[in-house]
Amino acid sequence: MKQKAVDILDENRLMAIATLRPDGWPQATMVSYANEDILIYFIISRQSQKFANIERDDRVSLVVGRDFHDPSSIRALSLAARASEVRDPKQRQRAVKLLLERHPGLKKLERPESSHSAVMRANPEIITILDYSKGFGHADLLTVGPGGLTAMTTARDDDWGFGTVLKPVS
Repeated sequence: MKQKAVDILDENRLMAIATLRPDGWPQATMVSYANEDILIYFIISRQSQKFANIERDDRVSLVVGRDFHDPSSIRALSLAARASEVRDPKQRQRAVKLLLERHPGLKKLERPESSHSAVMRANPEIITILDYSKGFGHADLLTVGPGGLTAMTTARDDDWGFGTVLKPVS
């Protein structure tokens, strides 16, 4: 099941990240990312509200997925993670390299300076894998601890009131 989460991360390049503002309201934005297994890297401005929010409270929610025409093709991730800055110069360089490989268009820009940009990593603690090919609302839940995957909760199918996905009439 973990490999399915990695596959979905590998298939996409953008994610929504939600952080908590000081007033308690969530703030959600889109960022580019790169991943190594389930570890996720992204770059943000040190002057951004996102950075200040993460510095104050490292809990973030992430969503990775794409638009669909057929609801049974939905494959996405919803993650609860802890975000932190990559401070080690070699790890920072590795993360930037991964991001530039994943997003070749970024190579046109100047490299992010550590005085302006923070290279961040998100360590997932809870991963919800959505796979609607197994039924509308189908979700598997993985729990990740310091040593890796610690638990998997069997699939649940949410009742959205849509009922069964109908096949097109020919």
